[in-house]
Amino acid sequence: MRRCTKCGVLQSKENFYKAAGGVDGLRGDCKGCFKKRAAERYKADPAAAKARVKRWQQENADRLNAYRRQRREDPAVKRRERDNYLRRHYGIGADDYDRMLSEQSGGCAICGRPPREDISLHVDHDPVTGSVRKLLCFKCNNLLGDVGDDAWILRAAADYIEAHVTDIARKRAHELVSTRAN
Repeated sequence: MRRCTKCGVLQSKENFYKAAGGVDGLRGDCKGCFKKRAAERYKADPAAAKARVKRWQQENADRLNAYRRQRREDPAVKRRERDNYLRRHYGIGADDYDRMLSEQSGGCAICGRPPREDISLHVDHDPVTGSVRKLLCFKCNNLLGDVGDDAWILRAAADYIEAHVTDIARKRAHELVSTRAN
C-alpha cells in the first residue's frame, strides 16, 4: 500500500504506474490522478500532446512495432477490435456477425463461398438506409456495388450470359460454383 502524492488516498501498488526513478520503482501519483492531469494537459494544448506522442513513437519505433505485433496476434484483442469495428460501422457486434454467418451456412449469401482464413465476409448494407442485409464475399459485394444495387442490370446481365453461353461453358461454370460452395 502507498499514498498518492496528489489526492492523498492510500491505495494498493497496482494503482500506480512504474517509474524507474521512484524509490520503490513507482510514480508518486496514482493512475487516476495521472490520467486526470494528462487529460487536462491535452485539453490545454492538443497539438503539443500529439507532437509529444509522435516524437515518442519515432524515438521508440522498435518497441512500438513489437507491441503492435503482440497485440495483433492476441485473439482476445482481435475479437474486441473486430467487435468495435462492426459496431461503429454497421451497428452489429462480432456475435451478431457469427450468428449471421451460421444462418448463411458459413458462406456468402449469394454464391455460398466460405470466407478465407485471413479475410472475413463483407457486411452488406443498404447504401441509402445503412441497414444490414447479409454477409457477402468480396466478389459478390463488388458486383452489387458496381451495378449500384440495380436489379434490372443484374437480370439483364444474367439474360445476356444465358443467351451467349455454350452448354460446355455453362457446365464448367456450374462445376466451379459447386466446388467453391463446398
